[in-house]
Amino acid sequence: MGRKEENIKKAKALMYKPEKIRNIGVVAHIDHGKTTFSDNLLAGAGMISEDLAGTQLVLDYDEQEQARGITINAAAASMVHEYEGDEYLINLIDTPGHVDFGGDVTRAMRAVDGAIVVVCAVEGVMPQTETVLRQALRERVKPVLLINKVDRLINELKLDSDEMMKRFTKIITEVNKLIKKMAPDEFKEEWMVKPDNGTVAFGSALHNWAISVPYMKKTGITFKDIYEYLKKEDQRTLAKKAPIHEVTLNMVIQHLPNPKEAQKYRIPNIWHGDLNSPIGKAMVECDPSGPLSLMVTKIIIDPHAGEITFGRVFSGTLKEGQEVYISGMPKPYRIQQVAVMVGDSRIQVPEIPAGNIAAISGLKDAIAGSTVTGIPDVEPFESIKHISEPVVTVRVEAKKPSDLPKLVKVLRDVSKADPSIQVTINQETGEYLMSGMGELHLEITEYRIRNEHGIDILVSEPTVIYRETVRKKSPVFEGKSPNKHNYLYVEVEPLEPEIVKALLEGKIPENVKKFKKEVTKQLIDLGMDREEAKGVFGINGTNIITDVTKGIQHLNESKELLKQAFDEVCQAGPKAAEPLQGVKVRLVDAKLHEDAIHRGPAQLIPAMRNAIYGAMTLADPILLEPIQKVFISVPHELMGNVNRELNQRRAVILDIKSEGDMSIINAKAPVAEMFGFASAIRSATGGRVLWSTENMGFEPLPDFLQEDTTRKIRERKGLKPEPYTADHYRE
Repeated sequence: MGRKEENIKKAKALMYKPEKIRNIGVVAHIDHGKTTFSDNLLAGAGMISEDLAGTQLVLDYDEQEQARGITINAAAASMVHEYEGDEYLINLIDTPGHVDFGGDVTRAMRAVDGAIVVVCAVEGVMPQTETVLRQALRERVKPVLLINKVDRLINELKLDSDEMMKRFTKIITEVNKLIKKMAPDEFKEEWMVKPDNGTVAFGSALHNWAISVPYMKKTGITFKDIYEYLKKEDQRTLAKKAPIHEVTLNMVIQHLPNPKEAQKYRIPNIWHGDLNSPIGKAMVECDPSGPLSLMVTKIIIDPHAGEITFGRVFSGTLKEGQEVYISGMPKPYRIQQVAVMVGDSRIQVPEIPAGNIAAISGLKDAIAGSTVTGIPDVEPFESIKHISEPVVTVRVEAKKPSDLPKLVKVLRDVSKADPSIQVTINQETGEYLMSGMGELHLEITEYRIRNEHGIDILVSEPTVIYRETVRKKSPVFEGKSPNKHNYLYVEVEPLEPEIVKALLEGKIPENVKKFKKEVTKQLIDLGMDREEAKGVFGINGTNIITDVTKGIQHLNESKELLKQAFDEVCQAGPKAAEPLQGVKVRLVDAKLHEDAIHRGPAQLIPAMRNAIYGAMTLADPILLEPIQKVFISVPHELMGNVNRELNQRRAVILDIKSEGDMSIINAKAPVAEMFGFASAIRSATGGRVLWSTENMGFEPLPDFLQEDTTRKIRERKGLKPEPYTADHYRE
C-alpha cells in the first residue's frame, strides 16, 4: 500500500473526529508563492510525489492556470499530518490571489476556520494582501503568517542578518496593524501574529524549507544556521532539516481552531436564523447527529462526472442517496455521490459528517453560495458579499449558428461555477452579454468557453458598466396608470452616503419584509429620518424605496407591485438604461381605484415606473463610472514613462513612495480608460514593472463627458441617442 492509499484510509477515519480536523485556506497577493506552497504541503504529506512538488502544481490542474502560472480555481485537498504523536486531518482550500477572482476567495473563506497568510519577504504586504486578509477576518477566520521567499533577501538583495530581521519586523507589524483594524473586537489581541509563540513562520516554498521559533527550540537549529545555509546556497540540506510542510502544519494544528471551536463564534456571524432551533444548535455545536446543513462554496464542471458541488458541512451528516433541500428551490434533490478531495482525486465515501469539506454530485440547481439542508424552509446562510461587483462587459456570440443552443448551456454553467461572472440576454437584440471583474477575468472565461467547452465564439471589445444616480432632490412627480384611474406621487433624492456604504458592505439585510425591525433600526442609527426608515418596503442594491404616505386606501395590497416597478427601474435607469446606485425613492401620495381589477400589474407597474423615471429626470441625473485603484512598482528612472501612461488615462496619482531603487505609485483611474493598459505599461517600461489593480467602486463621470458617454451607451444599446425629458413620462 503506497503512502497515498494509507493516507486516504487514515483520512476516512479522521473525518469522524472534529477535534482532529483543521479546515484552512491559503491567501496571498498574486505571485507571493501560494500555490507552490500548497503543493509542497501535499507532497510532504505524501499526497503527490515529492520530486514533482513545486513543478507539478497539483492544485492548478487547469491547463490555463499552468500556462498563465496563476491560480484561478480554488480547489480543495485533504491531507493527514502527525503532530506530537497524534494524527490530524487537514482540509486545505487553495484560493486565487488575483484581484479579478476575489469572489472565489470570499467563498473559500466561508468554508474554512483558519488561514495561512503568505507574504513575500521582498515585496512585503501588498494591497491585495490587505483585501484577502479583510475577507478572512470578516468571515471570522483566524490568520497565521508565513513569510515566503526569504532566500531572495540574501541571494538577490544581499541583506545581512540584521537587515533581514528589520525586514521581518516591518512585515509582521504591518500584518498586525491590519488585524487590529479589521478583526472582530473579541479577537483583536488574541489573533495578532507573533514569532515567539509560533504564529509566524519564515521560509521558501520553492526550496521547500521553513522555520518557526517553536521548531527552532525543538530541533536546535538557529537563525544563524539558516543564514549560513542560504549564503552557501545549500537549501537542500535546509529542506531536509526543516521541511516546510512539517513546520507550517505544526503551526496550523497548534494555532488554528478545529471546527467544533470555530463554529461556536462563526455560525452567529454567517447565519441569522434562530440559534436555539434544532438546526441552529446543531451548527453551533458542529453536531454530526443533528439536521444536515451545508454551504456551497464552489462548483466545478467535470467533463466526466458533470457538476461537482463543493461545500462545508456545518451540521448533520451528508449521506449518499439522501434527500436534501436547496435554499430558494421548491423541490427536494437526491444526492448521488459524496466524496472527499485528496490532491486532484475525488475519493468516494458513503457519508461525510459535520466539520468536513465535501464534494457532491446530484445538486444540479445549486450555485456557489447556496444553503443545502436536510429539512425544508431553513433560513439560508448570509449571502456572500463580494467586495467588488462586475464592471466590464463583452458581447458573446457563437461563430457557427448551430452552436447556439450549446452556447446558452455553457454560459449558464460558467456563471454557476463562478458567480462573479454575470450572464444576461439582451431580449431586444438577442445578444448574450457576459460581465466580469475586469479584462483578465473575462479573457480567462473566454478561453474556457473555447478550450474546455469547445465552442468557437466571437467576443466584442469590452465595455464598462456605468451606474446612474441623482445629485439633488426632485419635485413631486405624478405617474398615471394607462387607464388614468390611478395616480402615484413620487420624489427621488440621493441616498445618504453612510447608508449607501452600509448597503455595499452588506450590513443591512435586503429582505426588508423578513427583517423589518432590524432594517428600520439600522437605517435610523445611520441617520435616516424615523418616519422614512419605518416606511421602507424595498431595498435593491444600494437603492431604497420608502412609503411616507398617511392612510391611503388599498395601498398595502398594491405595495408588491410598486416594489416590482422599483426593482425594474433599479436595473435600468432613465439616462442610459444602466443600473441605479444610491437613489432614495419616496412615495408621498397615491390615488388608487376602488376596484382591484383596475389596479392590477398592467396599471400600477407602468404608473410607478414612469413616476420614478420622471422624478429622476428632474433631479439632475448623472452617470457614475467604475474606478480602479492602480498600484505600480517601477525603477526610479522609468517613473516618467509610467506617469505619462497614467496621465493619458485620466488617472489621479494619490501617493508616491520610494523603497530602495523602486518607486511605488498609488493611483486611481477609470476602468474605461484602463483597457489595454497591461501591454502599454509593459512596453513603456520594457517589462520592468510590477502592477496590480483593485476595484474601488463608482465615482461621478466628469461633467464634460456626461453627454457624450450617455449618447454612446444609448446607441450601443439600440436606444434613441437622447434620453427622454420629464414630459415623456407625464403622458
